[in-house]
Amino acid sequence: MQYTQVDEEPRRFAVIFETGDELFEGLGEFVKREGIESASFTAIGALSSVKLAWFDWEAKEYRTSVELDEQVELVSVVGDVAENKGEPSVHAHVVIARSTGEALGGHLKRAVVRPTCEVVLTETEERLRKRVDPESGLPLIRVD
Repeated sequence: MQYTQVDEEPRRFAVIFETGDELFEGLGEFVKREGIESASFTAIGALSSVKLAWFDWEAKEYRTSVELDEQVELVSVVGDVAENKGEPSVHAHVVIARSTGEALGGHLKRAVVRPTCEVVLTETEERLRKRVDPESGLPLIRVD
């Protein structure tokens, strides 16, 4: 992973992942290293493998929906960073495309980059915090 800060106010970074880098873990390491507590980000690129999930409301847990070990395009990533129990927490949803053009999407669990993933991450001025929602059991951003 390589990165550079491209703006000062608010801080904005270009974070470039390379072949073999794990995207989700790498983003978590990056925000901790840079002291980023709140941010939003987008990304595009390509992957050699990916695992996506969906939230099963009845079971109140994430279930795997897609698990592929093949080259796919990373069409879109949209996500945020918010404080959860004193630590920055990364949350991302993605759309991938197979060689057939079939698009699949969901909650990002794991993604191995090949050959690149280009992330633009912008720190937010307001510090976002997650609190456990009693109905879903999920840590969700709360503004109160």
